[in-house]
Amino acid sequence: MAEAAAHAASDPDITVRVMRAAETGADDVLNADGYIFATPENLAALAGVMKDFFDRVYYPVLDRINGRPYATLICAGSDGENAARQIARIATGWRLRAIAPPLIVCTHAQTPETILAPKTINTTDLQRCEEIGATMAAGLAAGIF
Repeated sequence: MAEAAAHAASDPDITVRVMRAAETGADDVLNADGYIFATPENLAALAGVMKDFFDRVYYPVLDRINGRPYATLICAGSDGENAARQIARIATGWRLRAIAPPLIVCTHAQTPETILAPKTINTTDLQRCEEIGATMAAGLAAGIF
C-alpha cells in the first residue's frame, strides 16, 4: 500500500521517501513537507512498531510541523477504525491537516492462518492508495498544502 502511494507520488518537483517506522526519527519528520502514514492494525490498534515511532518522535517535533499535510493508509483484518482514530488524535496534537479520509483496506483475515499469511492487496485498493499518493504530490508541488 505504501509502495503504491509512493509510486503514484512520483513528480519531478517532489522527493518521495518510503521509510520503515523503526528506522524513522524526528529529523526525518522535520525534513518532510507531508506524510502518508501506512500501518497495519493489530488487535484493534496501531501496529506496535508504528506506535513506537509516534512515541519516539512526538515530542521532538511538537509545534515544529504544524499545518503540514498528512494521509493515512491502514491494512486491517476486520475494521481499522481504531487505528485510524489513533493516528487522527496524534495528527491533531501535531496540528497536521488531513488531505483525505483514512483509507482502510480490510483483508477479512480472521483465523490464525489468514492473519499470519502474507497479504495481497487487490488492484482496486492499490489504486485508492495511488490516488492518495498522487493527491499528496500534486498538492505539495502546487503549493496547496
